[in-house]
Amino acid sequence: MKTRQHNIFLIGPMGAGKTSIGRALAKQLGKDFYDSDEEIEKKMGVSLSWIFDLEGMEGYREREKKIIDELSLLTNTVLSTGGGCVETKEVCDYLQHRGLIIYMEVSLETQLDRLKRDKRRPLLQGENPQEVLKHLWETREPIYEHIADCTVGTDHRSIRDVCDDIIRWLRTI
Repeated sequence: MKTRQHNIFLIGPMGAGKTSIGRALAKQLGKDFYDSDEEIEKKMGVSLSWIFDLEGMEGYREREKKIIDELSLLTNTVLSTGGGCVETKEVCDYLQHRGLIIYMEVSLETQLDRLKRDKRRPLLQGENPQEVLKHLWETREPIYEHIADCTVGTDHRSIRDVCDDIIRWLRTI
């Protein structure tokens, strides 16, 4: 049975606020915070863009799977995951069996607004970021919905409000 003592895993598309909310939530709950993308960069000593350029999506996904396996085995953590991690079945299994999964839901419009100047996201460096985000949403949203224990909307909401919703939900389980 999953309990409040378990890890909390934040899933959802890029721009949903997983990292910002995860940091604040971990602080409020007295848990350690990790961001899987940041941990990959630390471990490799290079940016995600460099990994994508050199190893492609397949290489990145393999590294992501390994780091999420390691981080999800820790205790008392909040983990912000990469938006596409749910496309790897093993990652979904790790998350589902090792903690509580919260889907950070965001509209396409809000994503575009939040990410319009972000140059660190390899998938958005092409000519039509809106089409990329739409395609990713169509592919991933059903998986987010399927594996999530809780869904929280982040559109036009403060970090504090979203954290408060999550903490209220945690008290009910």
